[in-house]
Amino acid sequence: MNPENSDRSENLVELAQRLRLHNQKPTLDSISSKDSRSQDAELVPQEEIKPSRAAVLICLFEDENGDLRVILTKRSSKLSSHSGEVALPGGKRDESDADDVETALREAKEEIGLDPSFVEVVTVLQPFTNKRNISVVPVIGILWDKKVFNPVPNAAEVESIFDAPLEMFLKDENRRQEEKEWMGHKYLLHYFDHEYEDKSYVIWAITAGILIKVASIVYKRGPVFFEQSPKFWSRQ
Repeated sequence: MNPENSDRSENLVELAQRLRLHNQKPTLDSISSKDSRSQDAELVPQEEIKPSRAAVLICLFEDENGDLRVILTKRSSKLSSHSGEVALPGGKRDESDADDVETALREAKEEIGLDPSFVEVVTVLQPFTNKRNISVVPVIGILWDKKVFNPVPNAAEVESIFDAPLEMFLKDENRRQEEKEWMGHKYLLHYFDHEYEDKSYVIWAITAGILIKVASIVYKRGPVFFEQSPKFWSRQ
């Protein structure tokens, strides 16, 4: 159901080709997860933690001005954990999922009604690992035609669906930071304030970290601010 190649944005086509060459498929064993969006969870003794796996979809599209944007969600306020927080579509890996790509696409369909046939996955990045030892795998996909996507939020999980400019995550505007420490290592959490259709959203923690990484790859430059990510995000 994707448009013909001749109808596709040249910039998106070039980006997709470049991202395919950036393929860094994770090598961790495929195992299930409790919650992919457990952002900056409270520290739990390592002996009580079992490694888990999840995947999130970074769905990129071009707006009418040719600017790249990414689809995000606000978690339902009824959820028992991290209610009302901003997240990327995604979730835990099921035993029936063939790989991380299938997890991300399945969860996106369940959460926001995004048909997998509308998205072309172009690369999979190395996972981010939170304090609970949950590995969150970023799956980058291109939505060639935003008009074909009719958002349908799953009310049990998603309060709202919105999008944000990807380049925002490299800029200092509308950004705050908080210094944290874990096991003697100091790091920064970044908070991005975003207005969308008269609503205010705060994008932070692992979600913000993933989007800073994706934006750095897409735009081939780092953020203008000092990032200082948590070391445990990149542990394998």
